[in-house]
Amino acid sequence: MYWQGYAIDCFKCVSLNGNYPACDDPFHNNFTNGILEAPCMGGRKGRNGLFPATACIKLAGVYDDTGDRITVRGCALDSGTLTTDTEIIRMSHCGGFYFDDRYVHGCLQSCDDADACNMTPTLQTSLGLLTLCCITLMAR
Repeated sequence: MYWQGYAIDCFKCVSLNGNYPACDDPFHNNFTNGILEAPCMGGRKGRNGLFPATACIKLAGVYDDTGDRITVRGCALDSGTLTTDTEIIRMSHCGGFYFDDRYVHGCLQSCDDADACNMTPTLQTSLGLLTLCCITLMAR
C-alpha cells in the first residue's frame, strides 16, 4: 500500500523592528511570493530531517530587554508527545514567553485550516485546539 503525505503551505519570514516589511503586520499579500514555502517542511523532536508541516505559526511580540519588535512566520508539525504544553501547534498563546532564550511579550498563534493561513493579523485557532478546549471545559 502506498501512503502519500500532504503538507500545508505557509509563509516563512522574520522581521526585527520592521526590517522586512513583507513579513510584518498589517500583512499585505502583494509581494510575498518569495516567502511562501510550498510545501512547508519542519523538524520533529528527536528525529533527523524535515517532515511535511501540519500547521502554520506566527509569533509577534516585543523583546522585554530591548523593546525590539519581532515577527516570525513559519510552519511546524506535531511531534506526537502527549502533553499540549510541549507542542507548539496545539495551542495559541498571548502573554509572556521565551523565544531564543529571551523574554517576549506578544502572541504565538497556530492555524491548520488552509494553506498560507498565517498571513492574517487576527487570532486563528486550529480545530484541534478548539476541540481540546471544549473537552476540557466539559470535563469540569
